[in-house]
Amino acid sequence: MTVLIDPPNWPGPRGLLWSHLVSDTSLEELHAFALRLGVPERAFDRDHYDVPETVHSRAVAMGAEPVTSRELLARLIAAGLRRRKLR
Repeated sequence: MTVLIDPPNWPGPRGLLWSHLVSDTSLEELHAFALRLGVPERAFDRDHYDVPETVHSRAVAMGAEPVTSRELLARLIAAGLRRRKLR
C-alpha cells in the first residue's frame, strides 16, 4: 500500500492551504485510506483527494508517504492512474 501526500501548498477554501492525497497502486486503496482518514467523498477529484492542511499530519501518521508535488505527480503518472481534465 502506497498512499502519497504532497505538502499543503495550494490555496483553497476557508483560507486554508491544501494537499493532494493519491495512491500509486489503485483508486480502491485511495478511497479506503480516505475513508479511514475521514475525508468526505466530495473531496475526490478524478484521481486524488484534496485535503486541508489540518489533515496532513494525521494522514502521515496513518501511513501516507510525504513527497513533493512533483514526485506525487510523477508516481501517479507512472502508475497509470493519472486522469486529466477533459477539455
